[in-house]
Amino acid sequence: MNMTVVGIGIGAFVAFMSFQFGLWGFLVSLLFMGVGALLGRAADGKLDLRSVLDAITGRRSSS
Repeated sequence: MNMTVVGIGIGAFVAFMSFQFGLWGFLVSLLFMGVGALLGRAADGKLDLRSVLDAITGRRSSS
């Protein structure tokens, strides 16, 4: 099991807990699952969070 799957699993757990709060809880749970997947990919070494942050803030472009 790789860290991406672990991250998605953690996000799914948070999603289950958030789902009790209705539609907004469901939308927040989708956000948490995405963050969990990103953190899992970063832990695997398949995603460089510094590059993502630089691209979001406009310091670098991907092209």
